[in-house]
Amino acid sequence: MNKQYQQLTKDSDKGFTIIEVVLVLAIAGLIFLMVFIALPALQRGQRDAQRKEDVSRISVQLTNYVASTRGAVPSSADGLGNFVRGYLKGTSSTVAGDDYIDPNGNNYVVRYATAPTEIGQVGYYSKAHCDVNNVEDGVSSSNAARDYALTIKLENQNAPYCLDNKS
Repeated sequence: MNKQYQQLTKDSDKGFTIIEVVLVLAIAGLIFLMVFIALPALQRGQRDAQRKEDVSRISVQLTNYVASTRGAVPSSADGLGNFVRGYLKGTSSTVAGDDYIDPNGNNYVVRYATAPTEIGQVGYYSKAHCDVNNVEDGVSSSNAARDYALTIKLENQNAPYCLDNKS
């Protein structure tokens, strides 16, 4: 009898109980759920950071343009088109070249005095500066002829991101 008891206890020590298996699966499921919820937000944040960096690069090119034109900023859609073609190596007067591609894979579209309505559009405003109180387009007019502001729509915020030459 003692032999049978030892044999039974030896066999029952092998493997896991159903409760242990369910508990491990539940914990693993929670970990996967947290990862799948957090991952898209992290990716949106990374894409938005890239967009901000790209707007900064466009601003650097605008600074170069201003230096080469003795202080004049593009003050019309035609002037902006010349800037886009010349400094952003654009394929047209509004579409930036291959060095300026949105994280979604499309070339940036630069528009004069128009708030970006879609991801991948950049708004350019002459005689303007950023205004955090203006939630519509993020800019206010300025009297200084050399002032400009760039805006871009981001995934993680409703108001456009704004960068001006005073930043």
